Amino acid sequence: MAITREDETDLLTALHEGPLEQPLWSTFLTRLRLRAGADHVSLQFRRADAAPEDVISLFSGKPSLAGPRDRYDWFSPPGRTHPYQKLRLGRVYAAGDLADLADASGLTARGNMLLGNDWRDMRVIRIGDPNGYNVWLTIARQNALFTGTDTALLSALAPHFAIALRNFAAIERERIRAGIAADAIRRLNFGWLTLDIGGRVVDCDSQAERLLRNSQILVRSARGRLMASSPEADRALGEALRAFAADSDNRPRVVHLSDEPWLDMLLVPMRERAISGAVTPILIAYVHGDERSSADRRDQLAQLFDLTPSEAALAVALSRGKSIADAAIELNLTIETARNYSKKIYAKTGARGQPDLIRLILASVIALA
Repeated sequence: MAITREDETDLLTALHEGPLEQPLWSTFLTRLRLRAGADHVSLQFRRADAAPEDVISLFSGKPSLAGPRDRYDWFSPPGRTHPYQKLRLGRVYAAGDLADLADASGLTARGNMLLGNDWRDMRVIRIGDPNGYNVWLTIARQNALFTGTDTALLSALAPHFAIALRNFAAIERERIRAGIAADAIRRLNFGWLTLDIGGRVVDCDSQAERLLRNSQILVRSARGRLMASSPEADRALGEALRAFAADSDNRPRVVHLSDEPWLDMLLVPMRERAISGAVTPILIAYVHGDERSSADRRDQLAQLFDLTPSEAALAVALSRGKSIADAAIELNLTIETARNYSKKIYAKTGARGQPDLIRLILASVIALA
């Protein structure tokens, strides 16, 4: 049976929207259950390298009375290949077909599976994904048998489900990658924002969102425009927006925002232009600095490298690019005292000079604190 026009608007739309739902495919499972007159509809996900019983199950209607481990035992003893693994992609199987594939007695396996769930009949189809997912779609009835029409419906849905599954796998893969990258960026005290030609925030990560919410150094105006509290920094941001809008090949620009806490911003032209979205981002602003105060950083450096409080304070200043003379003024030290402290810092940390000290501190666990 071909998919009807009603099925196209009812089932197929829900099928392709399934990867964006929580719980996944909940609307599709409910609509398929009603369309097939089933008491139970379920999806079982299993990776190629997972244990037979290690599955993720989603269902609509009456839950299965047996867990994945029980279903596995019904068909074959531990250590044997589960018959579900033997199913050909895209073919619809009845309960009797599964029993024929089982290592145990076909009649016993079929009876245990159906009676154990209080089902009279069921259909199963396996859908695969090149990235290693295996998905089994099951429909079951308690009081009636399925017909060829129901089998044809599952067959017609299979290629559409394969497409939705590939999309789901791509979304999952990018979600995991984005999570790993976001965690690394967070640990290095980075955040990012994208701005349109008017300087309005188009998007940002959680780190930048927290900065906008809690800091007065960078704020978002009532109209959504990113504004820096420093007039020089705000002017530099506006100049970068105009320059990047005129030529996306412009070189990135660095803007210093604050000394305490230390905060810098790298402005990079947005060269990758998405075809979706309501507005076009012009630049990416990478914000970097310490959420912690200089006092916290001094304590951490003192513990890590066995520095005195004065040495640690100078090390923090030097790691932020200040010269010994500027750091001495900031810390109320004479230049000779600051030079003496710097020699002790280099000796204790093993740094060969200020650039090496900056690299050492940025690469240490303090950067992740």
